Amino acid sequence: MIHHLKGKLVEKNPTHVIIECGGVGYFVNISLHTFSRIPDGELISLYTHLQIKEDSHTLFGFVEKSEREIFRLLLSVSGIGSSTARTMLSSMSPAQIRDAIANGDVPSIQSIKGIGAKTAQRVILDIKDKVLKVYDIDEVSPTPNNTNKDEALSALEVLGFARRQAEKVVDKVISQDSSLSVENIIKLALKNL
Repeated sequence: MIHHLKGKLVEKNPTHVIIECGGVGYFVNISLHTFSRIPDGELISLYTHLQIKEDSHTLFGFVEKSEREIFRLLLSVSGIGSSTARTMLSSMSPAQIRDAIANGDVPSIQSIKGIGAKTAQRVILDIKDKVLKVYDIDEVSPTPNNTNKDEALSALEVLGFARRQAEKVVDKVISQDSSLSVENIIKLALKNL
């Protein structure tokens, strides 16, 4: 296993870099998160993950260990491959993904291109416990009323309201009183829809 690479930055693109180490140029796939944090200097150091398949050896690079850890956790989810995991890390920061998984925030994960509701739920179901353990999170601190909001939106959708319209009204209701129960959010939202 290649733990990290340290060498001369030969080429830098949003999807990959080429690092020369000891006369060998390594093609390393990266996320936009890593791309934005790579300094323009000549020397570079990246943590790596080597994926070995029958027909290829693919190297992925990360500026931070935490991004590599999230990448590896995502790969452990059935149906998530390396390109999907890299897309997720290009769309959200590792901390945002970690928090979304820890909080069971399906809509945030689903907002990533190519991730549907079932995949988002599978990600949370499969690795939430690992995320809580790896990052030593004792108590999940979700966004205020995030689950209440989601439940209220689901109920309003079942009643036939468009999600976008319902979300605006629900956000307004919650902004006025963030301690409302799901039932009260729905009642107040119905008055304004």
